[in-house]
Amino acid sequence: MKITAFNPAILTRQYDDVIKLFEELGFSKRHRNDVTNAQIESNIRMKDENGFYIDINNADFVPQDATLIRMNVDNFDEGFKILTEHGFTNALGEGNFIETPFLKGAHMTSKTGMSIMLMHHKK
Repeated sequence: MKITAFNPAILTRQYDDVIKLFEELGFSKRHRNDVTNAQIESNIRMKDENGFYIDINNADFVPQDATLIRMNVDNFDEGFKILTEHGFTNALGEGNFIETPFLKGAHMTSKTGMSIMLMHHKK
């Protein structure tokens, strides 16, 4: 399995406010996706002039902002297996994934509270 992207991501109910904050920190909008699932309504990817990325996700289900690591991989099943072997579980529930025609994802959490958004972009 190859990691193709690795950056911070924020789940928030204050979507527009967080985007504004990162714009003021020098980030610009790269692209936005409207996701049709019950977990995340939309997300935006931002980048600064140094090449750093951050994803901001509009997530009404979180009681407060949550920061996690976005990890894109070239093989979702292999990445999922590695994380579960290290004690991570899918916060979306067993067998539940974020799926669009373009990607598959899972919100993986460790027993200690570390969160990784495992993503695979379908080709």
